[in-house]
Amino acid sequence: MKILAFESSCDETAVAVVEDGRKVLSDAIASQVDIHAIYGGVVPEIASRKHVEAIAALTEKALADAGCTRSDIDAVAVTYAPGLIGAVLVGLSFAKSVAYALNVPLIPVHHIRGHIAANYLAFPDLEPPFLALAISGGNTLIIDVRDYTDMEILGSTRDDAAGECFDKAARVLGLTYPGGKPIDELAQKSQGGVYQLPHSKVDGAPLDMSFSGLKTAVVNLAHHAKQVGEELDASALARDFTKAVSDTLVPRAMLAAQQTGRKTIVAAGGVAANSIIRADLERECRKADCKLYLPPLRLCGDNGAMIGAQGYYEFLAGHTADMSLNAYATRDITD
Repeated sequence: MKILAFESSCDETAVAVVEDGRKVLSDAIASQVDIHAIYGGVVPEIASRKHVEAIAALTEKALADAGCTRSDIDAVAVTYAPGLIGAVLVGLSFAKSVAYALNVPLIPVHHIRGHIAANYLAFPDLEPPFLALAISGGNTLIIDVRDYTDMEILGSTRDDAAGECFDKAARVLGLTYPGGKPIDELAQKSQGGVYQLPHSKVDGAPLDMSFSGLKTAVVNLAHHAKQVGEELDASALARDFTKAVSDTLVPRAMLAAQQTGRKTIVAAGGVAANSIIRADLERECRKADCKLYLPPLRLCGDNGAMIGAQGYYEFLAGHTADMSLNAYATRDITD
């Protein structure tokens, strides 16, 4: 089964062709990073307009790269939530028109389900059940993946997502947007241990997280150093900040695995590309005798292939939609 898949939830327009949920035939991406870097973050209106400009030609490229014609496509999958509402609407509207024109099923895919499914493309042996740590710019979740489309949220951030924290910390450190990779590179230049940063706890919810206090602490440290003329040890702060994020994420993931009895843990999302978090997960999974799946870096960020992968399993579960399907800025992964 060949699925033409669309992803446009933020600042990447992505179109892919995926076969049977596991084989990537093509994965075309048009990034807007250079444009939004000027503003230090994503400008929603610009993102939406750039999706409109790119999506038609990118679809033709994805089909050509896959060696497919329109008649070879069996279904269309698309991100319908969550994300920047204007951006999501562009991809959804285009996908609906394609599904209608080709007279094939339309498959709605939750963006975070797609990130988890990126691992199916990299690891043919991976099958549910497993525990997923989904960490991206807009979402931070611990999820019990019981089956390909049966999931339960066990823990989540109460405020900012981990990825958003990286972007804000990078900005005050004078690094470029997006902040994940520059902070990771800067952190490698120090052993840290210089700055005391907060580690959140949520009373009565040991698997929930909060990152707003950590973000504020980094901003305040940088601003204070500038105001009093002190030299800021940027590499140490990057290291200590990253460790604080990892120390928030990894122990909770391991606790969730212990509570559920899962012996397989999967990481997903853009923040899963961070080298310190990956190393901490590997170390703790070895200690707990858990099998860990870390997506290759190319599949951590937003892409169309992950939507096609999850779309296949949504289709098998009977989850298709008609032309009334709407886009949503926020949506529970279990909906």
